[in-house]
Amino acid sequence: MRQQQGFTLIELMIVVAIIGILAAVAIPAYQDYTVRTKVSEGMTLASGAKSAVAETRLSLGRYPTSTNASYGLAGSTKITGNNVASVAVGDSGKITVTYNNDTAIDTKKLVLIPTLAAGGGSVTWTCGQGTSDVDDKYLPANCR
Repeated sequence: MRQQQGFTLIELMIVVAIIGILAAVAIPAYQDYTVRTKVSEGMTLASGAKSAVAETRLSLGRYPTSTNASYGLAGSTKITGNNVASVAVGDSGKITVTYNNDTAIDTKKLVLIPTLAAGGGSVTWTCGQGTSDVDDKYLPANCR
């Protein structure tokens, strides 16, 4: 009586095929996830500018001229990160985050638009959905 030792060629080919199918699904999802992480870096860097714009708007009752210095911020090209080229404050307190270092988001912009809440007690922010040229699938959840 002969005992089977090891796996047959068919069994090995089935395992390799299954691994190939799983990799074909997982790699694109992982790549999207890494780009989404890079976009969220821009949101983190813009948080200081969001605070400055909101504080200035609430204390002055208006948005000052459209430069970072008007809000007490460093120049737009001084606010950078690994994947962020600049964070600039524009007209009406609009914040524009420009990305670099990744072909999916290189030179694309995420725009954050402030809106004074009813009663004037706070500023809310709108981003994505037609205001930015970053693909929707890469936007953080609060921008989709």
